[in-house]
Amino acid sequence: MNEQKLPHGARILIVRLSAIGDVLHSTAVVHNLKRLVPDCHVTWLVSPPASILLENNPDIDRLLVWDRRTFDKAAQHLDLRTVRQTLKEAAVLLHQYEFDIALDIQGLFLSGILTRMSRAPRRIGIHERHEGNFLFMTEMAPDIPERHKIRRYMTALAPLGIGPEDFEPGLVLKLPDAYEGFAEKFFADKAVTLHDPQRPLLLVNTRTTWPDKNWPPEFFGRALANLPENIQIVFTGAPSDQVYIERAQQEMGGRASLSIAGQTSLLELAAIFRESDLLLTGDTGPLYIAEAVGLPTLSLWGPTHPGIYGPLTKGHHFILSPNKCTACCKTKCRRRTNACMNAIKPGTVTKALLGLLYH
Repeated sequence: MNEQKLPHGARILIVRLSAIGDVLHSTAVVHNLKRLVPDCHVTWLVSPPASILLENNPDIDRLLVWDRRTFDKAAQHLDLRTVRQTLKEAAVLLHQYEFDIALDIQGLFLSGILTRMSRAPRRIGIHERHEGNFLFMTEMAPDIPERHKIRRYMTALAPLGIGPEDFEPGLVLKLPDAYEGFAEKFFADKAVTLHDPQRPLLLVNTRTTWPDKNWPPEFFGRALANLPENIQIVFTGAPSDQVYIERAQQEMGGRASLSIAGQTSLLELAAIFRESDLLLTGDTGPLYIAEAVGLPTLSLWGPTHPGIYGPLTKGHHFILSPNKCTACCKTKCRRRTNACMNAIKPGTVTKALLGLLYH
């Protein structure tokens, strides 16, 4: 750690509104800050639904929740009246408190506006692809060649004397005590057993928020169909994922499985993750929830890359598409083929799953 550039008891605002994976990535920044400067006071401005993942975080002294979804919808429809009203509500929320330093680790034009609203005399931004954010900052963190998002977020601490050599990887998601025993109760009448070496529990998340990060549901089914019957397969996801899960199940040739899509909240899902053996997923929020609660994962990658977004802690395994068109980081395939995800063969995934479940 370099010479500390923080006043005693510094009041620090973190601005990272969304999304689930990125908010969990940012918990690593705050955890390292609190670990190295325990007397600082951290406030975090966040938006639902990711806000629920921070409510019990021991590194956060104050959580401010502002719903950006209303702003985004109004901006999309050019509803300037609602845009102004939502920004006014954010200002009222922020102006209740005083901050010495604000760290914008989202890098958007919107997060820049909110950071400026904080009235913190020091406002530190990070180098991201988004234009205009720097206009609201008093200083910018150093740019680095490192691609991984967490390490790039960590640069926000460099002006405070915390360098890359101080970084310890790991995400933070602490569940309230009320979730102890939730998984056991949830599965009590579903013929699913926990912590049984003879019947490992494999969770499967079939969908992501980006269309081109999705592996075909039929491929999921073919990969799972050849697993031994003693492996318990449980599909997770949102209610809208059920149609894709059913398509995967149709490819499994009658092989037993269970879907709990839409039956849990994010924290309930995290409680189930904590008691399971392995998660098969794409690059999406549940991957990072799994990392935060200690569930090993096998994740599938095409338009994004584990070297940019993947877990940095042990116990996580990746299958990267062999297609030459990978890591474009586009939300929709420009060629409209999803060739990168389609190039991952079900047999490759089956073999990897067997190796991890029977290592």
